[in-house]
Amino acid sequence: MTNEPARGFNRRDLIAMIGLTAGSGAAYQAMAGLGLAKASDYKGPVNLEGAPKGASVLVLGAGIAGMTAAYELRQAGYKVRILEFNGRPGGRNWTLRGGDTYTELGGDTQICGFDKGLYLNPGPWRIPYHHHGVLDYCRRFNVVLEPFTQLNHNAYFHSPRAFGGRPLRIREFKTDFQGHIAELLAKSTSQGKLDDAVTKEDHDLLVEALRSWGGLDKNFAYKAGPESADYRGWKKPRGGGAGAEPVAGDPFALSNLLQSGLWANFANFFTYDYQTTMFQPAGGMDAIGKAFAERVGDLIQYNAKVIRIQQNDARVTVTWADAKGAGPTRQETADWCVCTIPLPVLSQIPMDVGQKMKDAIAAVPYSPAVKVGLQFKRRFWEDDEAIFGGISFTDLPISLIGYPQYGMNLGGKGVLLGAYLYDGPNAYEFTTLSPAERVRRAMAFGKQIHPQYEAEFENGISVAWHRSPFVLGCASDWTDEARAAHYEDLCAFDGRLVLAGEHASYLPAWQEGAVLSALNAVTRLHARAVKQ
Repeated sequence: MTNEPARGFNRRDLIAMIGLTAGSGAAYQAMAGLGLAKASDYKGPVNLEGAPKGASVLVLGAGIAGMTAAYELRQAGYKVRILEFNGRPGGRNWTLRGGDTYTELGGDTQICGFDKGLYLNPGPWRIPYHHHGVLDYCRRFNVVLEPFTQLNHNAYFHSPRAFGGRPLRIREFKTDFQGHIAELLAKSTSQGKLDDAVTKEDHDLLVEALRSWGGLDKNFAYKAGPESADYRGWKKPRGGGAGAEPVAGDPFALSNLLQSGLWANFANFFTYDYQTTMFQPAGGMDAIGKAFAERVGDLIQYNAKVIRIQQNDARVTVTWADAKGAGPTRQETADWCVCTIPLPVLSQIPMDVGQKMKDAIAAVPYSPAVKVGLQFKRRFWEDDEAIFGGISFTDLPISLIGYPQYGMNLGGKGVLLGAYLYDGPNAYEFTTLSPAERVRRAMAFGKQIHPQYEAEFENGISVAWHRSPFVLGCASDWTDEARAAHYEDLCAFDGRLVLAGEHASYLPAWQEGAVLSALNAVTRLHARAVKQ
């Protein structure tokens, strides 16, 4: 205890208490309600009226940022041309299906062996409800969305070093954790230890709230009984007929829960970016890229590898070669250029830009990330364990197992996201492995959670983003220091060229960041074009 004098309870005190008891996600929602936090700043379709007649724009990259820019500029009346490295639209907005071929740096080529109707999204795989820009384009382009279950209480928390390596249902761990905390807080409150923090009226309400929130019994104890079982589930489920009386299970001890470290996984669904409701496009994330391509596809030159960017006071000239190595180099010219090429690739292209932009491009590393998709003969996670959608989290190197959010309860085959390593040493290590070895290791680790792996496995595919030739990394990994020194220089116009993409946003690694940066870039480009 400190000797600080008692003081009033302000808004930030309230937020801190909410964060400690209910998690950072609840704290963020409270901040939003108090006007202290904001979602995506998307304000609706941009207005680019009065485009100069005949003005042209060259867009580099047909990912989400590039196609957003191209679509809006075309709608405004600009002549637009897009150069895209891949033979498809979307960039990291990508879905792998049976028959697809992917060759990574080093020459390893994989042919996806998934059955018809099954797929893996190696890039983005979910859309938060507050990513208003992406959702608006989906609505305008008739992209059908379906719920993405980020939190499935019946999925698992797992650590090989805790609870004998036994996976725990998230509902068991989550309920026991908050139940024990609720009991401690209720006892502290009843003993008058919070008298300086709350009024007498709030004291009584707080105690009752803790009883309800924590599944406590009439004595404010968290233990085996109907109150806790209504939250964590029953050891012997409720039935019908003779002998149908349920039996409550015994909660895990608070010390064991704390020592396991599994509580760190709460960030995967409490934090603002991962709160319900989340979405996915029906049939694969590339439905969004395809919807854009339906509107700007005729503007795209595919398999175009940009090898030089030049500009003067009047024009921008881009030299490109066939990405497949065929034919001579060619050039495209335009009045303006919106460049969405990922920074690790862009840093290797000669450019006529100032030192500030060059320094900014070089200052942003990209995170490593690896995804592994595994096809199984049957959906044993549904049949045997009643896990329908959602994610199990583990501190094994694979990080998590994602369950398909489509085709649930229909039986048949299915594809699991068998590993998603994002940043950190495990992601770097997996990146160095061959595609086949990544699949093998995902299998070896995953069977610690699902023993059915070995008997049910059919085929797999892996994508290590640092070995992807069109990105050389997963997404921009800004530090606070780099943002302070370089972010505005990265986003600023340099002559007739402006950058866009998730790297030019405060939502790195999200499609929303790509959309917002593109809209900002074309709005500023339009203002300059009109002025000139």
